[in-house]
Amino acid sequence: MPMNRIQFQPGLSLPAFLEQFGADIQCEAALERARWPEEFRCPHCGQADPDILRKRGRKTFQCQNGRVQTSLIIGTVFQSTHLALTVWFLAIYLISQAKTGLSALALKRHLGVSYPTAWLIGGLAAAGGAASCS
Repeated sequence: MPMNRIQFQPGLSLPAFLEQFGADIQCEAALERARWPEEFRCPHCGQADPDILRKRGRKTFQCQNGRVQTSLIIGTVFQSTHLALTVWFLAIYLISQAKTGLSALALKRHLGVSYPTAWLIGGLAAAGGAASCS
C-alpha cells in the first residue's frame, strides 16, 4: 500500500505552538498580520497610520482623520469574547490537531473553561476560526 502523504505532513508541535503563540501579544500580532497583511487601513476612510489604544487589554485602532475606532477582533470569531486570545488560539490548535475530532468535554478539560464555553468555542473554531489564525 502506498504511503499517505497527507497523513505525514509536517505539523506544529505543542512546544513550537506555545513558543509562537504562548502570549496574548504574539496572538495579537498574528491576528493583525492575518487581517491586514500590508498595513492597517481605516475601514471608513482608508487612511493608514492610526493611533493605537488599549481598551480592556485589547488593541484598538483609532483613525487620526475621523477618530473612528476599530478593534482587532471586530468581525472575527473572537468578537465580543472575554477569553484571552491565547485560549482561542490553543483551542483552534487542539481542534486542528485532533485526528478524530475533539469533544467539548475534552476541550473544557484542556482549556480550563466551562462546558458551555468549550462547546461554543468548538463550534466557532471548527466553523472558521482555524482559517483565520493560520
